[in-house]
Amino acid sequence: MDIRELLLKDVMIMDLKAKSKDEVIDEMVHKYFEQGVIDDEKLYKADIIKREQESTTGIGDGIAMPHAKDKAVKRATVLFAKSEAGVDFDALDGQPVQLFFMIAAPEGANNTHLQALASLSSLLINPDLVAKLKQAKTPDEVQQLFSDAQSAKEAQEKADAEKESKTSDVPQDNGKRPYVVAVSACPNGIAHTYMAEAALKKSAKEKNIDIKVETNGSEGVLHRLTAEDIARADGVVITADKKVEMARFNGKKLLNRPVIDGINKSDELLDQIEAGNAPIYQAVDGDEPSDSEEGQNGGLWNEIYKDLMNGVSHMLPFVVGGGIIMALSFILERYVGSHSMYFLFFNHLGNYAFAFLVPILAGYIAESIGDLPALMPGVVGGFMANTAAANIMKTTSVSGFIGGLLAGFLAGIVVNWLKKVFKGVPRSLEGMKPMLLYPILSLIIVGVSMFFIINPIFAAVNVWITHVLNGMGTGSAVLLGTILGGMMALDMGGPFNKAAYTFAIAAYTSTGDGKLMAAVMVGGMIPPLATAIATTVWPKKFTEQERQAGISNWVLGISFITEGAIPFATADPLRVIVSSVIGSAIGGGLTQLWRVSVPAPHGGLWVLPLASNGLFYVLAVVVGAIVAGIILGIWRPVKVQSTK
Repeated sequence: MDIRELLLKDVMIMDLKAKSKDEVIDEMVHKYFEQGVIDDEKLYKADIIKREQESTTGIGDGIAMPHAKDKAVKRATVLFAKSEAGVDFDALDGQPVQLFFMIAAPEGANNTHLQALASLSSLLINPDLVAKLKQAKTPDEVQQLFSDAQSAKEAQEKADAEKESKTSDVPQDNGKRPYVVAVSACPNGIAHTYMAEAALKKSAKEKNIDIKVETNGSEGVLHRLTAEDIARADGVVITADKKVEMARFNGKKLLNRPVIDGINKSDELLDQIEAGNAPIYQAVDGDEPSDSEEGQNGGLWNEIYKDLMNGVSHMLPFVVGGGIIMALSFILERYVGSHSMYFLFFNHLGNYAFAFLVPILAGYIAESIGDLPALMPGVVGGFMANTAAANIMKTTSVSGFIGGLLAGFLAGIVVNWLKKVFKGVPRSLEGMKPMLLYPILSLIIVGVSMFFIINPIFAAVNVWITHVLNGMGTGSAVLLGTILGGMMALDMGGPFNKAAYTFAIAAYTSTGDGKLMAAVMVGGMIPPLATAIATTVWPKKFTEQERQAGISNWVLGISFITEGAIPFATADPLRVIVSSVIGSAIGGGLTQLWRVSVPAPHGGLWVLPLASNGLFYVLAVVVGAIVAGIILGIWRPVKVQSTK
């Protein structure tokens, strides 16, 4: 498709009258309505505003790209508008916006349209084109500028391809040449996704870095990274405003940033990867390919969830390692006594790991929000949450896990606020910001907030929670165990699963009691075991592939790897999720009825020797799994193809 078919002359506004962001949107949307590009002005405007609330489309350098994809749009179109004076559009660089590109994509936009929109977006990282557009006077001139830029880009891509083809058979020593893989994604997947891709490729070429960029846009996933790509990569760059597949990057040096950083900070990101300064990514249970709709509609919650998971992913090794080693020390105590060197070593080692749990959680939540400058105040805030003396009130209690969560989010928000405050400092003083201003001011603000507000309030809350849990009657305990167990199976690694697990961890770290850990552990084991039972007892109701997956789910289930049930839930969500939730809720409730306690945060049945009332621990798993498996097996219809 010729790019001029999207940049229609009759919908261009060469002299934008608007003086504010709202007025810009109103004027451009109304122009679309006048020209018949949209048939519902109110609906399209609402979606434009919704996208702006997720993050500004003012990308800097005098450019804004408001966009929406909805049923009000009749044909894919790009409205070009130019303001001579410029308008405050909440651009990331704080400067007025002169060039506006309002992208309208219909719900059923075909690949041709989407590719053209992606191509148009990627051209806007060319500073020469942007400079010429600011001087353009007529719609014909705008069309011609884009047409020329597109032709130049295609010619360059062809020349690069021919060059690669000619040298493909010639042995080359690329050992010293870095190789980076990247993923770009934005909520609507129309513009920013492809601009980030283009910017990263441009920077990589300038730096003599080989790069492959996977895009998660409106066309779906393009240039998908293979296991081989990831294995040989020196580092990974994620520039995304929605969830992407993360588990595949486990153990790789990885930077996770908003998509706008891929556009405006591509040089900085690649420099960091090349210097080896990126942190090692540790996948957590539940990292899996996400539904694009979840990412698109998550909004603020999606950002909070992403920040929280960054903290949890870095915290989890401390939880698992410290918790299991500490639990092992209690087994040793039975045989060697509490004064034995062997008991004391393992007990102290586990406690040393646990001491970092809340600071690491808080630090990496903060880092996810405010990047590296937020790490230090986040860690210190988390440390204060675990320190009774860091409180204006005299108390032996701490704000603990809850305080650490708040410290992390507070530190990240404070650092981002400081970045805005000091945005206008002279360039000569730029070096002072990360080395002096951010550390000192953020630490003071977070420290004061923790000492005078957060710790006093939530230390009291923690005392109350501990009192409630310790004094909870059997009926209340069973109800809580039932709820937590059911939540573990509801989304099998998603937000509900993580919320239940995080609550149990918080209770465990506050009280040292593993009762609720038993509930969530049993609840997490049951879904894969239920599918294993159903595929074994009712094999004709499942495909050959499902039966094979069912065999592996025996091991995954007893190992507390809930994700083994996800392929079944994806194929048959209603039956698998409902049956799993019922079974997990029963299993979680039974752990509290039988007073099962598991002083270990992971491991499934492999940590059975650590459990109190271990027989009932196993029995709760068996009962819940059988109930869920029977419901699924009976409810599931026969698969004709399975008999072949």
